[in-house]
Amino acid sequence: MIRDGARVRLEQDSLGTVEVPEHAEYGPQTQRAVENFSFSGRRLPKAFLRSLLSVKGAAATVNGELGFVEPGIAVAIASAAEALQHERDLTDHFPVDVFQTGSGTSTNMNANEVLARRAAAIAGVDVHPNDHVNFGQSSNDVIPTAIHVSAAVCVAEDLVPAVHRLIETLRRRAEELCGVVKTGRTHLMDAMPVRFDQSLGSWAAQLEHALKGIEFGAGALRSVALGGTAVGTGVNTDPRFATRVCAVLSKELGVAFTANPNPFSLMASQDPAVALSGQLKTLAVALMKISNDLRWMNSGPTAGLGEIELEALQPGSSIMPGKVNPVIPEAVCMIAAEAIGNDSTITVAGQSGNFELNVMLPVIAYNLLESIRLLANGCTALAGRGGVGTFEVKTERVTALLDRNPILVTALNPIIGYAAAARIAKQAFAEQRPLLEVALEQTDLTDVELRRLLDAGPLTRGGLSST
Repeated sequence: MIRDGARVRLEQDSLGTVEVPEHAEYGPQTQRAVENFSFSGRRLPKAFLRSLLSVKGAAATVNGELGFVEPGIAVAIASAAEALQHERDLTDHFPVDVFQTGSGTSTNMNANEVLARRAAAIAGVDVHPNDHVNFGQSSNDVIPTAIHVSAAVCVAEDLVPAVHRLIETLRRRAEELCGVVKTGRTHLMDAMPVRFDQSLGSWAAQLEHALKGIEFGAGALRSVALGGTAVGTGVNTDPRFATRVCAVLSKELGVAFTANPNPFSLMASQDPAVALSGQLKTLAVALMKISNDLRWMNSGPTAGLGEIELEALQPGSSIMPGKVNPVIPEAVCMIAAEAIGNDSTITVAGQSGNFELNVMLPVIAYNLLESIRLLANGCTALAGRGGVGTFEVKTERVTALLDRNPILVTALNPIIGYAAAARIAKQAFAEQRPLLEVALEQTDLTDVELRRLLDAGPLTRGGLSST
């Protein structure tokens, strides 16, 4: 039939008759959700939907093995789930807005309806979304499980390799620049000298710390809520079901998942997702710090620090010819800001567990996976062109700044005392004279002794300069 110029079909659910677009593979409950939740136009990420389909396919396989779903139907559901995962665009099949029922029931039923229709075409018999596809499951345990599965897989396959790549790039550049000494800075003011490899090593250490936290947090996601069904008690599911589904998922996805023996907490709360989000925020903070350091060192070319030159990727201004901006560090800073904001959303959503169920599951899924995706892409970009992978050190500028640094007088503290060293530094800066020249006038030290004591290279190795 035609309604408002579009072809529709009539379908039934427990609330009555629903007009569904004729071409749609979903059914009445999905259509109600489309009509009820038109808030943002945002859809749940493909990574989440593919993990949800993996759970559904594995559940069908196990239900067929346990004899709860006819073998032909079980195989058809699993085949449909596998085929859907490889489709490029799932939007047509999964149109439900992120901002929907807090349990994600609409998305769970969306998957059930699409898989039932696909499986029916494969098996040549009726397949029911609830009685067959959703057997032994509830939205309340399936959606938390899909959150854990999708996040764990994305961390393992996308984020961890991207962070490793950035760390390796930093280590490689540190080796290349090991002998180059620059002015250190604290409070954005000149401080004692450091080497470029020490600065890059500091960034790498930050990332390694963040990565350890992420890997630890992702480990907690491998324990899933499946088997808890409605409230955690496991009503209407076989006690063997969840463990066997996890075994299928582990083999298929290459990540070892286990059914939590106490699924109540994984349904009533989303603490593992909140914890992982916090670790992602730590990575975001590190990326912003690194990006801002790059921006400062690249600033100029005449009125800034000008110590490095980031690779030029595009013109920097629509009005100022010749201007080039640090676009990759700027973009990564925005990615970091987004991930930090996502963490705030996940934190608020995580405490929205009322009794036996958290009721902000879809927005947790969306923001968690968005942070993982963005941070992985940000690490990859920062490791490449326009970032740490290709910047050049402007050695003449670095040396000139270092030579004029009055703070090098700190090396004389153990010999002449803090007060005397401070007088030398202030006079050298006020008169814009070399530190060595003023020190020769103000101390009994010889030219040879002062050159040794004020040599910036040895100062980067620490210890007492008088020894």
